[in-house]
Amino acid sequence: MRLVVNGVEKVFDKEQLTIKELINLLEIKSPAIAVAVGFDVIPKDQFETYQLKDGDKIEIVHFVGGG
Repeated sequence: MRLVVNGVEKVFDKEQLTIKELINLLEIKSPAIAVAVGFDVIPKDQFETYQLKDGDKIEIVHFVGGG
């Protein structure tokens, strides 16, 4: 499966991936993230069930606190 993640093409040896699986493969530990597929922001409660498709363009945004 080929995905574009934050502007970088990545190839995975799985035919199906959920957003949660992608986050785990990318070793993202932060709970404060937002994910958009195409132009749609995906609700966090759908990360475990949302099936990504070959060629999807995904943006993952990490939130950080500051003052």
